[in-house]
Formats: sequence, structure tokens, C-alpha cells
Amino acid sequence: MLIWLASYPKSGNTLVRSLLTSYYFSKDGNLDFKLLKNIQQFPTNTLLNNLGFKVKNNKEDLKNYINAQKLLSKKGSTRILKTHSSLFEIDNIRFTDLDCSLGVIYIVRDPRNVVSSFASHFQISLKEASNRMINAHHIGTKTEKGGIQYTGSWSFNFNSWKSFEIQNRYLLIKYENLINDTEGILLEILNFINKLNNNNVRINKKKLSNSVKSCSFEEMKKKEALEGFHESTTNKKTGKKINFFRLGEKNDYKDSLDLNTRKELESSFQKEMKELGYL
Repeated sequence: MLIWLASYPKSGNTLVRSLLTSYYFSKDGNLDFKLLKNIQQFPTNTLLNNLGFKVKNNKEDLKNYINAQKLLSKKGSTRILKTHSSLFEIDNIRFTDLDCSLGVIYIVRDPRNVVSSFASHFQISLKEASNRMINAHHIGTKTEKGGIQYTGSWSFNFNSWKSFEIQNRYLLIKYENLINDTEGILLEILNFINKLNNNNVRINKKKLSNSVKSCSFEEMKKKEALEGFHESTTNKKTGKKINFFRLGEKNDYKDSLDLNTRKELESSFQKEMKELGYL
């Protein structure tokens, strides 16, 4: 069965993925970027091809999502996957179902802080980033290694995964809380995973502490400077890598966001932002 780490892009998914990777797949809880492959992103063209599903066209690819998930579910008892996809249904084709999915950990971040990270990562203006967050149906292209991610808008992405809440298989993590109390939130996530698996595996407090320390923004930024990071993008003008770990908690919309863009986001996402305490 699959457990999803779901979020809109640039919302803290990589941090949660790093924390879980260091805790579950290292001996001592210290992060190694190479271990991140244990929590893969879904979908990607590479993953679908490796599972034997040739990437053809959008509709055929969508049909293979569930089939691919069934294969991934069979390869282990519980598998964690990262996704930026919404929990969509397109032409009666669903992203996933309860036969494949055990539950979801959904990470959300104030959209006013998401927009600047989104703009930097995709090398677009703040205005275009805001427009995509409000209106975009998907990101990426079929020809890219990562393929197409049917994110939906920021609000649709957030709301779509709530259907797991009805099944008591949903854990909402706010990025801001994760930063302020990383150890407490990681413990909450580990307990949630134990609950989904219906077990009482004892939490290793030493590994937990090491995971938190090695996955701090400062440590991962240093690690990227020394080793590089495979998810960073290349500047189209200079050909140099753009730092993936750029600002972290120092990213404050009050310093970077113009008033018009801020008001546009607050107006479009008013309902969700009030629900989350961002307004």
C-alpha cells in the first residue's frame, strides 16, 4: 500500500521527504541525498518507463497511473511516494484509489510565500507564478524527464486531498509549524504512519533527533553547496545551477511580494487561507 507525501510545489515536500528518508533509510538518522531515491516522485516519465509503461500520450499515461501504483504496492508492504499532483479525476480516470493508497500526509504553505519560490524555481516572474497558482491545470511537459504533473490550482490541490480525511487517513502539516517545531511534527508524522500500518513500532528518539539536525535548512544548504542537489534547476541564461535550498524560513512575502500580487492571491484563496489561519 502507498502513503502519499502530497503538496503543491515549493511547499515543504522535500523537507518532509528528507526527514523521513533520514529516519527510515539511514543507520543513524543522518541525511544522505542518495537515500532520497527511496521515496520517489510520482508520476515521472522515468518511473513509468522503468515499470514497463511506455509514455505515449496524456490519456494513456493517465490510465497507467493506477496500474503503476498497483505494481509499486506489490513490491513492499508500505511504500511512501512524493507527489505534487492533485487528487484529480479526468475523463473518469482517477489519480489513485483506496485499493492502492493507505493514506496521505499533505503539506501546505502560505501561498504568498510559495509564489516567490515557485517563480525562482521555474524562472518566471512573480506575476506569472501567481497566475499559474490561481489558474494552471498542470505543470511540466510530456517531453521533460519529470513529465506532466496535474497539480490543479493551489486551492484545488489543497482541497482535493481532503477526501482522505473522511477515511481517517489524512494528516495535514503546515510548513510553518514544521519549521517552528520540526521534531514535534516529525514525531506526529511517524505516529501517523504507524497508525496507518496498524502497528506500534517504537520511535527511536536518537534517530529522530539526528534526522531533525541533519535536515535543518542550514545543513541541507551546506550539503547542496558541497554535493549539488539533483532537483535543482539550471539558469537558462547563465547555465549555472540555481540553489534549491534558497531562502527557507527567511522567505517572507512581506519583503518580496508586490501589493497587487499579494492581493490577487489573498482574494483568490481567501476561503482556504482563512481556514488555515493565514488570513
